[in-house]
Formats: sequence, C-alpha cells, structure tokens
Amino acid sequence: MRDLLRAAPVALALLTVVSLPAQAQGVKVAYVQTSVLLEQAPGRAEAEAQFEKETGTYRDQIKRMSDSLNAMVSSFEQRQASLAAAAREAQAKTISTKQQEYQRRTQELEQKAQGRQNELVQPILDKIKAAIEDVRVEGGYAMIFNADQGSPIVAVDKSLNVTDRVLTRLKGTTASAAPAAPRPSSAAPAPSGVTRTTP
Repeated sequence: MRDLLRAAPVALALLTVVSLPAQAQGVKVAYVQTSVLLEQAPGRAEAEAQFEKETGTYRDQIKRMSDSLNAMVSSFEQRQASLAAAAREAQAKTISTKQQEYQRRTQELEQKAQGRQNELVQPILDKIKAAIEDVRVEGGYAMIFNADQGSPIVAVDKSLNVTDRVLTRLKGTTASAAPAAPRPSSAAPAPSGVTRTTP
C-alpha cells in the first residue's frame, strides 16, 4: 500500500522549497529529495501495516455493500418487465435509496480512513522536518530545497545533496515507536499529493 505516504512530499515541500532572494550571493544552500526521505523514514513500514490493518474492515464493508447493491440491481433488471407498474416503481425507489446509502457510507468510511492516515503520517513528517532542520543548522545552510521532480529547480549541483545526512540524522535519533492506537474521534483528512519519483 503506497497511498499512506503518497501525499507527504507536498507537505515537506512547503517546508523545504523557498524562493532564493536576488542578493543571496554567498548564501550556503543545500537540497534534499523528500521522496527518498519518506521512502526510508523509520516507522514508515509499521505505519503502513497499521493503516492496512485498520482500513481492511472499511474495504470489506464497502465491498459487501457494493455486492448487495449490484445483486439488487441485477435482479430488478431481470424481473422488471414482469412487474406491475406500482411494484416496478417501488423496487426502483428501494434501489435508489440503497444507492444513496452506499454513497453516503462509502464517503464516511473514506473520510475515516483519511483521518487515520493523517494521524499515522504526521509523526513521521514531524521527525523528517526536525532532521532537515537539524542538518540545516549544523551545516550552516541558509536554506534547504526540495529537489524532487516537479519542484521549481531545473538544475542542481549534486554535491549540495544532503539527503543522506538527513537520513543518517533521522535514523540515528528516531526510535521506531509503535503506531498510535486508533482514536474514536475523526481527524482532519490528509492532504493529497504526488507519488514518489526519481529526479
């Protein structure tokens, strides 16, 4: 399941991508590949496994509802010619109500999944941001850019890449804690974003 961290590069890009001022000659800068950081972040596999475990019941429920609705529609289509007008209208109304319930429940479960996804991803993002900031301070960098594909950077000196330094810091200071247990209340949905690409 790759969706869990698919949105995260956008969140990290907001931290790492800034505009370099015209008078920035002599300013020390570096860059990272946030997709690499997200791919190798401690706790990522555990978060994905937890997300899969928790949302599996949602997918099963949606599939059962979909199968039931499809069976009802198929049965109606086969029998509608032999039904009286009143019975046909009643069956059509029942199907319409069932479709609305299916759509409502699907949306509700998707929102719950997005909320839980955000809960699992946010601690990982926070640790990555902290590791980037630590490397920035230690290295005396004024700015650290995100150089993943899709960023405004079109050419870059590879010697400025501090991704490995951030990973070392991240893995050295991050203990792989178990993901938090699900909370009954719903959380804000995770931002949508892009998939991992190689620059």
